[in-house]
Amino acid sequence: MVYTLITNGTLIDGNGGPPLANAAVLFNGNKIEAVGKASEVAAPSDATVVDAQGGFILPGFIDTHVHMMMEVGKLEERLTTPFSYQFYQAIQYMQRTINAGVTTVRDAGFTDAGVKKAVEDKIVVGPRMQISITPLTTTGGHGDQWMRSGVDITNHGYPGVPDGICDGVEQVRQRAREVLRAGADIIKVHATGGVLSPTDHPEFTQFSQEELEVIVQEAKFRRGLKVMAHAQGAEGIKNAVRAGIHSIEHGIFLDDEAIELMLEKGTYLVPTLLAPVSVLEAAERDGSMPEYGVQKCREVIEFHKQSIAKAYKAGVKIAMGTDAGVMAHGTNLRELGLMCDIGMSPMESIVATTKTAAECMGWEDKVGTIEVGKLADVVISQTDPLADILSLENNDNIVAVFKDGELVKNTLKKVAVTQG
Repeated sequence: MVYTLITNGTLIDGNGGPPLANAAVLFNGNKIEAVGKASEVAAPSDATVVDAQGGFILPGFIDTHVHMMMEVGKLEERLTTPFSYQFYQAIQYMQRTINAGVTTVRDAGFTDAGVKKAVEDKIVVGPRMQISITPLTTTGGHGDQWMRSGVDITNHGYPGVPDGICDGVEQVRQRAREVLRAGADIIKVHATGGVLSPTDHPEFTQFSQEELEVIVQEAKFRRGLKVMAHAQGAEGIKNAVRAGIHSIEHGIFLDDEAIELMLEKGTYLVPTLLAPVSVLEAAERDGSMPEYGVQKCREVIEFHKQSIAKAYKAGVKIAMGTDAGVMAHGTNLRELGLMCDIGMSPMESIVATTKTAAECMGWEDKVGTIEVGKLADVVISQTDPLADILSLENNDNIVAVFKDGELVKNTLKKVAVTQG
């Protein structure tokens, strides 16, 4: 096997404990073989040595809510751009994600099994991913892009991506089965309205609890998989939690009952605090967001912060997710600063995007922490994120990224050298 030794850095292993100065991490191929003080980690004579140059060694970051096949832009550009162009754009999106130090993602819609396979087969560089293929939505729901002009820009599917619009228990069951057949690792459902949908509101409840329970059953009993729910209004959130849905995405209008239910069921919360911030920024920058979305965003942004702060204080499990695609890919780590703004410490925000995020994805045995036996997903930052969490927003500060033991980004001043 090929050995790699990272040395001369401070280790933040993702478990939330104190950093370890003068640390070393040894890979054997794509697995971590040893972690500890540099003086205690012995490497073979032919190991490749990477000098962290006094930087900080962290687990590869995880974003549990992205859309790798899209970036929201001006409507006229979407309507006039050839369909296949999006696949070539996605190559850049995935590279930018890696450059930010994000080595694992959970895709919340529109990335198909072919894109995932292209990454796994190393045709393109990108993060390890779980995919949901197509979000399930009701007629007139968050995923229905029919405009009151009569124009419909909804993606009604193409080979590998089924149509996601469904109403009633039997149609919901069929759509869930179609998404699973297409290769979904998790089912995504819109349990409420949203900000960027043209004919609803974040507080609108969509799908009945019975319909949501059917989706959970199909995921669990047919494949042993889980369901994630776009859920912003309180009633829709509670329906989703009662139905057994694994994670609540956004959680804008969480009330006390919803929080208690989430604590009781062990439901994860993925805040995506960056999404509404980015919508307003884009509207001010270039007018690329629709006015109905901007108006709704202004209504909900403060409620969103308050809800996430309340859930955090109550002890709800929080996994980092951004909604990347609503904002530019590669800006993912802006979410950490926003999480600190609602009360989390820098270390807690790092744990949310490593250990807790891995647990949310069911991959805690593979990624999320730097521990013996796990996959060699490791990031080197030239800045101390505990002293300045905002420094991680600058991708230039992420000077090296290993995914599966392979160096997929390297801007270290000193190139890796081999012993012997």
